[in-house]
Order: sequence, then structure tokens, then C-alpha cells
Amino acid sequence: MKKILFAVFSLFVSSSVFAVGVIVLEGNYQGKNLYIQNPFAGSGVGFCVQEVRVNGNLTTDEIASSAFEIDFRNLQLKVGDKVEIKIIHKDDCKPKVLNPEVLKPKSTFEVINMAVGSDLTLKWSTKGETGKLTYTIEQFRWDKWVKVGEVEGIGTPNLNNYSFLVVPHSGKNQYRVKQVDYTGQPKLSKTVDYNSASPEITFSPAKVSKEIGFLAASAPTETMFEIYDQFGNIVKRGFSSAVDASNLAKGAYYLNYDNKKAEFIKK
Repeated sequence: MKKILFAVFSLFVSSSVFAVGVIVLEGNYQGKNLYIQNPFAGSGVGFCVQEVRVNGNLTTDEIASSAFEIDFRNLQLKVGDKVEIKIIHKDDCKPKVLNPEVLKPKSTFEVINMAVGSDLTLKWSTKGETGKLTYTIEQFRWDKWVKVGEVEGIGTPNLNNYSFLVVPHSGKNQYRVKQVDYTGQPKLSKTVDYNSASPEITFSPAKVSKEIGFLAASAPTETMFEIYDQFGNIVKRGFSSAVDASNLAKGAYYLNYDNKKAEFIKK
């Protein structure tokens, strides 16, 4: 009986010794190293971290100290390369990563050229990207910048080419692209112009009961639109040649369409 109890106790001790925790970090190498705060183990014997692996490879960093650095320069990584870091530590303590943000993609793009072609395609080329971030395409209309689409960034520092089909309003158009990284601050491209020869769009009626129609040269014409109530709440938006207004409450409304701002009354 004693032998059985001893065997169970030995198994418990063995399991405790080898119990570990793992911190996993994923991101892209941005040219900076990670710093780890490394407390003593809960038992008071030795430090918490047992080993560090980057992309599956055991690092040679000196981890037997209260703080250490994961030096990516020793791993021959290029800026923008994907990295997965596993910090294996004892189960009775927990290390702390002091600067995890260095693995998050940062908006570093530089626009080489950007233009809207005769085929209505906005094209831009960039260099210097260090991580995948979404490009938001914006058009200036109604005295504000309006989002008109998105394109996923490639995220590599070499030359990257992008394109997006735009729908200009009549007259002068302005476009730009932007990215927003973990800092929350947008990085903006320059603004490019495009002059459209399309005829101006009008709407009718000014006093509506059922439907608002958009016309250009007397023909129904699709346009981007927004409708706001008297309190500034948006009640409808879209892209169409007509808007169903039958479900709007009676009163005054503000209408943005084409490159114009107007008002109408719902009867």
C-alpha cells in the first residue's frame, strides 16, 4: 500500500515540476525587439521563463535574469516578416511582455504615384509598407470626406500596386487613401483630382409623398445619397436613381446627393 501511495505522490510531484504555461504572440517584425519582465518562479527557485521560441526555433537570448530582450536581429528577419513568439514559463508565475505593440503593423506607406484614369479606376503605388493594413478610399463630397471603399494592403516594403473603381459625381472630384494602425492615428495619402464631364444631377419633387427621383439630362440617374432628419440623424443612404420616402415621417429633411446639398419636405 505504501509503495502505491509513494508512486502516486511521485507522479504528482513530477506533474508539478513539468507544469508550464505558454504566452503566444503573433505579428510582424517591425525592426524592434521585445522586452520581457521575468519574475522569480513561485517556488522562489530560479526565474519564471524556461525558454523562448520564435517561429518554432529556440532563441539564444539570455533569459536567466529579471528582464531580458528577444533580439530579432539574430534571426535574420526582414521588416514585415511574420513572427510567432512562444514564451514557455513555469506554471506558478507569469512573465510580462513590456512592449507587445512593436509586433503590430504600423502605417508606414509612401505613395509613389496616384491618379484616376479615364476608365474611372483609382490607381496608386506605394513603398515602405511594414505590415498588412487596410486602405480606406475616401471621396470629398458634401463638405466632408466620405468612405467609398476598402482595399487590403499587401504589407511588404517593396513596390506595391493597388486599384479601385470609383464612381465620380459631376464636376471636380477629389480622392485620397488612408490607413489607421494600432495608434488610432490615420496616415493619409495626397489628394488627387478628377474632373467629370457627366451632367449635373437634379432631384424632384421638393415636396414628396412617395418617392424622390434623381435626373441628369432628363433621364433617371444613379447617385450616392444621404438623407438626414431635422436633428441630424441619418435616416437613409445608398446609391440609386430613386429613393422610397413613403416611410418617412412628415417634416423637413436634408438631402445630400451628387455633389450637392438640398432640403425637401415630406408631406
